[in-house]
Amino acid sequence: MSSPQTTTSDLGAVAAALREHDRFLVTTHENPDGDALGSLLATTLMLEDLGKDAVMYLYGDAPIPTEYQFMELERLTRAFPEDAAERVLVAVDCANEDRIGHDLDLVRGAPLTINIDHHHDNTRFGELNLIVSGASSTGEVLRDVLQELDLPLTPEIAEALYIALVTDTGRFQYANTTPKALRLAAELVDAGADVHSIFQQVYESVQFQKLKLLARALERAQVYEGGRIVVSYLLRTDFSELSAPDPYSEGIIDYLRAVEGADMAVLIREPPRLSGPERRISLRASTDELDVSAIARKSGGGGHRQAAGFSSEASVEEITDFVRREFRAAMAPTA
Repeated sequence: MSSPQTTTSDLGAVAAALREHDRFLVTTHENPDGDALGSLLATTLMLEDLGKDAVMYLYGDAPIPTEYQFMELERLTRAFPEDAAERVLVAVDCANEDRIGHDLDLVRGAPLTINIDHHHDNTRFGELNLIVSGASSTGEVLRDVLQELDLPLTPEIAEALYIALVTDTGRFQYANTTPKALRLAAELVDAGADVHSIFQQVYESVQFQKLKLLARALERAQVYEGGRIVVSYLLRTDFSELSAPDPYSEGIIDYLRAVEGADMAVLIREPPRLSGPERRISLRASTDELDVSAIARKSGGGGHRQAAGFSSEASVEEITDFVRREFRAAMAPTA
């Protein structure tokens, strides 16, 4: 693997590398969301349309969130590929190499790593880094890659990119919904993305256990800092008692963020598949004045300005104190 000092962010260089090499391993971050899975699938389809040998890989054994199981992910492998060291690694929607999972040899042993993302705090861990922090989603960045490769926008790729786009913009409601994102949505629909079907699958196929999990989180919600922060938590026992897997907690924080007067929402959860004290914390901001990724980075996490997260072994009370303290510091008037 060449020195990280040889990195570039040139779209043309990434496209050239995809044309030049023949065998690829495409991956994304563990516990993937819609942008991650849509980008993973779109990249794999794109490489196959180039005539390449592409393996789609995801670390870990956590189930794919139910709302995304309708996607064409049958070829997705969870087993570490034996020939990984012989394949060019393409990591999509992954802000740092740790988020790929614990297979760090996957990055260190690859003959070439191509890093395609839109997180502003991406660590640029590849030899080739295409990081467009102003993009609404990694799916949007991949549309530019597809165009640079002069490949057709097939209905299958359009649908995968639309899933990436619609979920990372919060159904075109978040601040990252730019004019370019809306124009892209129209282009993807023209190319064959089935908007109605995607909406039904992603947003209107809610499991009863997920509703019960939401009820637990809402019951425990507390407001702090005069209502400017809403905090809730889910315990490991909640998941087991309700027979709800961890992905069912996806989207709950958006209900907390919707509280009138809230500038930040916090959801603390104990993933059921982990037996230790580690907790996962999701942060969401409702104001452009607050960068929650800066708060997350102070505990080894990261993300977007308005959506970020980190892990901690601290108690729920200690985590709550931490986010309150950091919120006050971030929102304090400057001299």
